[in-house]
Amino acid sequence: MTNFSSPLLKTLHDRGYIHQITDETGLDTLAQKEIIPGYIGFDATASSLHVGSLVQIMMLRRLQQCGHKPIVIMGGGTTKIGDPTGRDESRKMLSDAEIDANIASIRKIFEKFLSFGDGSTDAVIINNDDWLGDINYLKFLRDVGPHFTINRMLTFDSVRLRLEREQPMTFLEFNYMIMQAYDFLELSRLHKCKLQMGGSDQWGNIVNGIELGRRVNGTSLYGLTTPLITLADGGKMGKTASGAVWLNEDSLSSYDYWQFWRNTQDADVGKFLRLFTDIDLDEIACLEQLKGSEINQAKIILANAATEMAHSKEAALSAEKTAADTFEKGMGGKGLPQFSAADDTISLLDAMLGLGFIASKGEGKRLIKGGGARINDITIQDELHIIHRSSDSIKISAGKKKHGLVSFN
Repeated sequence: MTNFSSPLLKTLHDRGYIHQITDETGLDTLAQKEIIPGYIGFDATASSLHVGSLVQIMMLRRLQQCGHKPIVIMGGGTTKIGDPTGRDESRKMLSDAEIDANIASIRKIFEKFLSFGDGSTDAVIINNDDWLGDINYLKFLRDVGPHFTINRMLTFDSVRLRLEREQPMTFLEFNYMIMQAYDFLELSRLHKCKLQMGGSDQWGNIVNGIELGRRVNGTSLYGLTTPLITLADGGKMGKTASGAVWLNEDSLSSYDYWQFWRNTQDADVGKFLRLFTDIDLDEIACLEQLKGSEINQAKIILANAATEMAHSKEAALSAEKTAADTFEKGMGGKGLPQFSAADDTISLLDAMLGLGFIASKGEGKRLIKGGGARINDITIQDELHIIHRSSDSIKISAGKKKHGLVSFN
């Protein structure tokens, strides 16, 4: 079904968010009749979410833009368990204090994308430890356990792949999918939540929650998943050679965040504009038709819009100016990553290490030998090259996309 009537599903479809819906007609009809509280869960395993979570954050934004109520579930409880996502190793266990600190940091991200308050469509953040932390284990087993079969749980990819590799899966992790289903049941009871959204890998967990709600309370609940967002070259969204693209400015500078979007592949520009900006679809249709060097203007528009949403308009404009100064005018942009040398000299290897461009001196030597290191845009191929103070700051480049400034005290 693609001919949706509700603004919610029409918007999600037209912008490319929909992969599967448990009951398309039912959800489309409900979205026209009433305000739907809908949720997505985020575990607090780090102090920031990364771009891989941005589709889900934008889904909550679209939900609110279409007149419905976003519920952000922070997995204070489920983070203590660990999601069996197909990785070969279990998650590192975090303390309660670490989890609480991560939740406080992640909340700042959602405040950039959603409007919070006490209104009927205002977003709320809820910690699932509020109910999971006080569960009576025997009562939980008696009330919820009979609704799940080991046979079915073993068919989920996240479990099956681990077992096929003969990698251990703890009983703790195995409980995760039951915890997530119970989250949906509790949210439907406490907050009249009727919709759970998530990535395509969450389909089985979402269906579990829907079935649990029907069996326990006779409640009609709905699920919607997004497609896996891949790049035109087949790569995974948000993964770069330098690591994860964090949403929190404390973890990744506004300039680096802006550059991530500016470096979007030509074939992905239209898709990313639809998914990650509020730009009108008609304007996007025009922008994605640009060819040759003109497509770069569309990439700048994408980078500005995405950075303004996640950081601020000032940060976006500053990043654009820094890039223009650095790449077009040959100036040293003040927004670039910076490292301060302790003396009037520093080796090129130490400068690249200090800027975070390389993980080891061995990696740096290979980069230099391969012609990938430059000082003030001049290629340097001497592994032992020493930089002498010639001005207050010197531009260092590693490859085509990493640029920074070394200053001298």
